[in-house]
Amino acid sequence: MTSTYGATATSPKRTMSSTSSTKGPLRTKILLLGQRRSGKTSIKEVLFNALPPKQTFYLETTMRVVKHAYDTVIPLEIWDCPGNITVDTLGAPLSQFSALIFVIDIRDLYKQPISKLVEFIIAAYHDNPQLLVEVFVHKAEKLQEDDKIENFRQIQERVQDHLMERECEQMPYNFHLTSVYDHSLHEAFSKVLHKLVHSLPFLEDLLNVFCANSQSPKAFLFDAASRLYVATDASPVDSATHNLCCDYLSMLNAFGPLYRSPTSSTTRLRIPAAEPSPDNPTPSETKDRFYPCAAASLHPSAPGTTLTYHLITPHLALLALVPTGVYEGRRGLLEYNVVFFREGVQEICAVEHEARGG
Repeated sequence: MTSTYGATATSPKRTMSSTSSTKGPLRTKILLLGQRRSGKTSIKEVLFNALPPKQTFYLETTMRVVKHAYDTVIPLEIWDCPGNITVDTLGAPLSQFSALIFVIDIRDLYKQPISKLVEFIIAAYHDNPQLLVEVFVHKAEKLQEDDKIENFRQIQERVQDHLMERECEQMPYNFHLTSVYDHSLHEAFSKVLHKLVHSLPFLEDLLNVFCANSQSPKAFLFDAASRLYVATDASPVDSATHNLCCDYLSMLNAFGPLYRSPTSSTTRLRIPAAEPSPDNPTPSETKDRFYPCAAASLHPSAPGTTLTYHLITPHLALLALVPTGVYEGRRGLLEYNVVFFREGVQEICAVEHEARGG
């Protein structure tokens, strides 16, 4: 469940690290804020460190700002902040950040978390009006459906009322209902990521072309480790299909390492390049030649649907629904389209990497 207030704002992950690197590409910074025990660190650990949701109960309280670098289609830097942080004690101006995610426990309808959220929204209004403000009304699994919807509505209304009193209601912000125990968290964070990826229209165009040429009714470009979808085609996203893709990717992540070739690296197999040529200037260069793929039949009865997986880059994977008849009878055509899709995505990622000084 997602709600949006104000005008639509546009603006501007493998290995986690506990501190920000001073070298490397320019990173898109995301502030992760909220009261103590609201679920900020749980969100970060479940998404980017593959922590099982049931183990989030044992996480220690965040006592200081911790910066986490994560590389996906764009390099991210996520600032996990303690509950008592303020605009003045953050240690950096809001102008440095591209997005602010504020986490509110759905059971907490009191003044303190909403007041802190409003404080940051007002500061952003004056210092960085382009800052994306996303509110995760979290721990949705704690309430029954009717109570969940009512609390979600009350929190939105109270934030809106506070901002109207401060004459800042025109600052855009979005609400998402989330939980670490289902895929609502992945879907909400994916929507935040979409607004940070400047190359999103080009990725969507590639997916649209792939779907048209492969007779695919739906395709996603996923960040494989976090299971956030970076982009999708123009057809609407329904939760059932999204959840199915997330579950399939989770299964592949769990069992994939068991089938890795002993000669392959942790992410891909690299073999020596051919003899020197204009396109291959030195024999020491290498070419990526190992791209795992998988498929699962969803509906054995005719016409049938097959869910396919193809690795696109070491970070990204294409998951697509394909008619079983196309998958079984025109497999070569499907793989041909995947190759061109892969080349397009890799070129976009290379341009992004170069633009950021990587």
